[in-house]
Formats: sequence, C-alpha cells, structure tokens
Amino acid sequence: MNQVIQRAYNFNAGPSALPLPVLEKAQQELIDFRGTGMSIMELSHRSAAYEEVHNQAISLLKEMLGVPEDYEILFLQGGASLQFSMIPMNFLKQGEKAGYIMTGSWSEKAFAEAKLFGTPYEAASTKAGKYKEIPGFDELKYNPDDRYLHLTSNNTIYGTQWQDFPDTGDVPLIADMSSDIFSKPIDVSKFAMIYAGAQKNLGPSGVTLVIIRKDMIEKANTNIPTMLKYSTYSKNNSLYNTPPTFGIYMLGEVLNWVKELGGLTEVNRRNEEKAALIYQVIDQSNGFYVGHAESSSRSLMNITFRLKDEELEKKFLADAKKEGFVGVNGHRSVGGCRASTYNAVPYETCKAFSEFMVQFQNNHK
Repeated sequence: MNQVIQRAYNFNAGPSALPLPVLEKAQQELIDFRGTGMSIMELSHRSAAYEEVHNQAISLLKEMLGVPEDYEILFLQGGASLQFSMIPMNFLKQGEKAGYIMTGSWSEKAFAEAKLFGTPYEAASTKAGKYKEIPGFDELKYNPDDRYLHLTSNNTIYGTQWQDFPDTGDVPLIADMSSDIFSKPIDVSKFAMIYAGAQKNLGPSGVTLVIIRKDMIEKANTNIPTMLKYSTYSKNNSLYNTPPTFGIYMLGEVLNWVKELGGLTEVNRRNEEKAALIYQVIDQSNGFYVGHAESSSRSLMNITFRLKDEELEKKFLADAKKEGFVGVNGHRSVGGCRASTYNAVPYETCKAFSEFMVQFQNNHK
C-alpha cells in the first residue's frame, strides 16, 4: 500500500524548500538517468549525458536572466562564504581599496575577509539602526578608483532587500544574491559580478553560481592558487575538477520549473502575493506582531518579526511547531521569528501561516 506523504510547511532559511515537481522528477530519474542505467550521481562528469545537463543549466541561466554575451556562467563550490575570500583574493592587492555596503551579518563577514587582502572600507552602513533598512543611493560614499563596490542584495537575518540597484559607472559592482536570485527579474548588466549559493532559490546546497563579466576575469590577480582563480573555471567550463553534478542537475530542473511557471516576472508576482499574506497580518495586528524591517526595505524572501512579549513569542514558536510550521525561529544571532518565503514555498503554506498568526493573536489578546 502506498504511503501518503504529508509535506511540511517549510519556512527554512536554507537549505530551503524545493519545488515538489522537481523532487518528483529527480525521484523518477534517480536510479536510471535517462536510459544510462546509472544515477546522475554515478555518471562521469566527462560523459556526454552529464555534459548535456551541465550546458543546459548554463543555457537556461543565460536565457532567463538575460545575461549579456560578455559574461561567463560559472559553477563553484564552497558557498557564498568562500566567495567572501575569493573576491578580494582575485581583485584586491595590498593598498588597493574596495567599498562594502553594510546591511547585515553577511556583508560584515565579507568585509572581514577583504581586510586580509587589501583596504576595504564601509561605503555605507545601516548598523546603527539595527539593520532595519537598505541605505539610499545618496548615502553611498565610494571612490572612482575603487577596485569594486560590494553589496548583499537580500538579508536573510534582518529581512531587508534592495528594491533597486545603483548605477556605479566605472566602479565594478559585485553582489551577493544568495537569498533572492531568481526571485525576480534583474538587470545583470549593472553588475560586474553576481554570486549566489544555490540553497535558497536555485536548488540544493553544494553549488555556488557565479555570473561574472569577462573583463573582470582578465584583470584578476594571477599569483593565487589554481582552484581559487575564476579563470580556472572559465577556461574549463567549470569542469576543471569534478563539479557537484547532482546539485547542478537539480539546479537545471529548478530553472525548468521556473520557466514553465512563466519565468521571473510570474515568479516575482507570486512572491509578492505570498509575502503580502504575512505582512498584512503584521501590519493589521496593532502592535501584537512587530516587523523588523522598514516597509520600504522589506524582503519578499525573509519576513522577520517579533511579538510584543518575550514569553508570548516563545509560545508562538512552540505552537507554530506543533502545527507543522518548520523553520519559523529567527536566526540564532538575533532571535525572534522569521518566515522564509522562497520561490518553492507554496501560496497555501503562506496562507496557512497567516491564518495561524491571526488565530494566535485572537487567542492571546
């Protein structure tokens, strides 16, 4: 007898929810991948069957993001955290400057790594206001001779998100988009480099996507280890060594799922609709729920809030867990509550959570 599986209400911040149709297809192909008699995890990364998967994922990324011809798509490992080091290792030397826009913990970590290689400085910061908002363009202070300007597009811990991006002219703009890439259309041409861990919107953990302008690769430092050079991946189509083949396969299937939904414009509409369910409850709660982010900087990916009373907050989290809502606790560094509503989190999950929030408030007035 087939067992009926009850899917969790998954609000995990990462690794996070994956589309059910993608999981089901992966399940069907797990033992015998497209007639090879092997799992995708058993295929050689040099085989024609895997090469097709690899190149199709690259092609879909270029198509759906509208990536210009003078950019490379790279698949790396080590997550965004390794990129915190690789970026200054490739693009900074002792005495050279780079601006970092400080909007949360991840930009702090990136800034700390850059200090090991050059002279980074804070081009703007909202730390004094407890990272409740994204700085305005007029608050950005950077130099025309900077090697680059770095920002974090979405902040998972504090629930803030850039609504638009600055035009930095000749200063290369680099963005960590780990938690909101593929959640909405973006103008790739504004950036010299975009990087993202896959485990929020693109697939399972283990793959790091890098979209980088070719001239950046050409200008990069050369006296660094082979595996830490972007040129190594560019010259070898990200196949210099064994890549995370299963993760790239899953990434490609997630991209196909997004395409079938109607692309990034439709995904963005759905994300706005989902987030509105929860933000509306917060805004109409008369202070029972208190959102962390300023309304102009609110994230569609990570909705962060507190309850008016600490003991009540503990009960809220405990009751949410009992009702099957997973991952609602805020990040361990700040506490509170967080609902991560990434692309694959269904509308029904957000609706159920918003209804739970209303009911909880009604029961504890």
